[in-house]
Amino acid sequence: MFSRLGSAVTAHPWRVIAVWIIAVAITVPLSPGLGAVTNEDQTSFLPSDYESVRADELAREAFPEQSGSTALFVVRRQDGAALTAPDRRQIAELVQDLEGSRIERVRGVQTGPEQLSPDRRVQLVAVALEGLPSDDPVAEAVDRLRAAGDEALAGSGLQAGVTGDAAILKDTRESYRDAEGIVGIATVVLIIALLGAIYRSPLAALMPIVSIGLVYATATSLIALVADVAGFEVSPELTSLLIVVLFGIGTDYLLFFFFRFRERLRAGAEADEAVRFSIARVGEAIASAALVVMVAFLALVLSKFESFQSMGPALVIAIGVMLLAALTLIPAVVALLGTRIFWPSSSWRRPPQASASRRLGQRIGRRPGPVAAATGAVLVALAVGTAFFTADYNTVAQLPDDTESARAFEDLRGSFPAGALNPTQVYVRGESLDRAALADLTRELSRVDGVASVRAAQVAPSGDVASITVALEQSPFSNAALDLVEGPVRDIAHRAETGETVLVGGQTSAFVDVRSAINRDYRVVFPVAAALILLILVALLRSLVAPLYLLASVALGFAATLGATVAVFQGLGGEPGLNFALPLILYLFVVAIGTDYNILMTARLREEYKEGLDPRRAADMSVEHTAPTVWAAGVILAGTFASLILTGIGALVEMGFAVSIGIVLSAFVMAAAFVPSVAALVGRRIWWPGHQGDPTAPAEREALADRPPSVSTSAPAGSSRSGAPDPE
Repeated sequence: MFSRLGSAVTAHPWRVIAVWIIAVAITVPLSPGLGAVTNEDQTSFLPSDYESVRADELAREAFPEQSGSTALFVVRRQDGAALTAPDRRQIAELVQDLEGSRIERVRGVQTGPEQLSPDRRVQLVAVALEGLPSDDPVAEAVDRLRAAGDEALAGSGLQAGVTGDAAILKDTRESYRDAEGIVGIATVVLIIALLGAIYRSPLAALMPIVSIGLVYATATSLIALVADVAGFEVSPELTSLLIVVLFGIGTDYLLFFFFRFRERLRAGAEADEAVRFSIARVGEAIASAALVVMVAFLALVLSKFESFQSMGPALVIAIGVMLLAALTLIPAVVALLGTRIFWPSSSWRRPPQASASRRLGQRIGRRPGPVAAATGAVLVALAVGTAFFTADYNTVAQLPDDTESARAFEDLRGSFPAGALNPTQVYVRGESLDRAALADLTRELSRVDGVASVRAAQVAPSGDVASITVALEQSPFSNAALDLVEGPVRDIAHRAETGETVLVGGQTSAFVDVRSAINRDYRVVFPVAAALILLILVALLRSLVAPLYLLASVALGFAATLGATVAVFQGLGGEPGLNFALPLILYLFVVAIGTDYNILMTARLREEYKEGLDPRRAADMSVEHTAPTVWAAGVILAGTFASLILTGIGALVEMGFAVSIGIVLSAFVMAAAFVPSVAALVGRRIWWPGHQGDPTAPAEREALADRPPSVSTSAPAGSSRSGAPDPE
């Protein structure tokens, strides 16, 4: 199959390129763009049957005047001192100025003594906005409010920052938009620099940028089209993820192809024949690697949390388009350029000399036991950190420190009780509300350990819904607050005989449901993804033993990666926890990509076994041939994910660090050392119950006489030591 594909691509390279250009020209203009289908509010991805979602719907229906969006001015003195009487009069004038500014979507502005902090250093001015925080007119209103506030307080010695759901969502959107630019630039520069260093050729460095750029335009347009037609939204992290996934994994696939192409040229083949050979030899490995990644991401459709549910199909589309490009577009361009792809360097003509991969291969061949023990011990030691993992649900803290809403939120949090920032709401609905029962419920809630205060029930104009405001002592985003709402608060509310329906809403309740959905997804997505990957490995390797130990190794790599991330952020960094979504994303990326590298190494192991080499010699040769490819691919992919660290957005910083560390462990520890050393120890039993690595029959060996000539005159007879795919 891949041989026929290689022949078709080399016979009609211009047609292949033209098809890709036409695909971009059609899909991009028709697509609404990812921005049109992106939603920055994580809690909005909860299914409608969760309690917090039903509570929010009831609140919008019963208290329409309190629905909509909120912008919150946090006013304080520039010198940090307590607010004086003249300061409070100036704040009252600010309220009048805002009310008279006639800003579109502003429904009301209010402040009062109850909005002065206990330490008298901060006063709040609440602005009610008509519309959802994600509406563009609401975002424009936030800009105008900020400008009006700055003008009203100029020269007064006071300063005001605007936070609240509308401001936070606006700043989140802009932060992710800035992050896309940072990640895009960093990724492109890194790929050009690393490929330029490996191949010493501007064409080889620039070609993936142009070709993968076409893939990115096509894939993102298709994703937006599918989302628009299917009626789902995606989370803001997706765009930055797509940049690093497509350029990172795409460059990996390009390296797999390039190394075999260069190896074949060194064997004396013409460029067209080298392209056909390379597609035939690495096509299956690339297709299998892509299929593993796609299947892992496809498991996300089983997620209860709709942010992950929509991310699955989006990433599957992206990797699918990248796979097609790796097997058609990139080979077509190389077929046209031929050896000019390496211009002006001529190092591709020279077989590599002794290299790190050769030395590592020889060490594994001689003493696989100590290598397996040492690398396994490193992974186990790092995995210990997973026992200390804590999930963090504070989405405001994920914003860069320089955003106005984040700074204002910190000022607010420093002067007001933690739980007063986002109180929990208990909604009671019934045809005839029992006021005495509502009072009893209020008193019972106030006695709960961890509840700071409870405000008396407020009855809606309709008379059939009441709202009780509960302020917690803890931060509303802390796990302690989530435990309190999930346990005593909901239990007491649900037991109360005050109406037909009792629902607990608010941000804390929403993240209780988010936590429940995420924990459920861990129990479902993890094993399903693992089972699907295992099936692919069994089909690819035609073995039961090899797939099991490969999957076990990447699972250990995942645990080591999460443990290292916990040590850095929670241990050294003193963070209260890691972003709640990180383990699931990390699992999929590290397991899928780690399996990619293991597939490449194991495929070469099987080749060497079939050439008649004993297990230790086969491991030696596989590492020499394949480790440079895996290392180069790992460095580039880890570097592209590391670019997420530059964004300053907490979730992306953690994800960038974690995935890049996981890829480094996958490439340098697992695929290049742990997997081949264990294979050398297990021997031919690794292929049970298949061919178990039996040498190929003589006639078949003649048909496989496509290996490059030996470059080591000292290599033992019968060895297949040859021009290893070395970066030099």
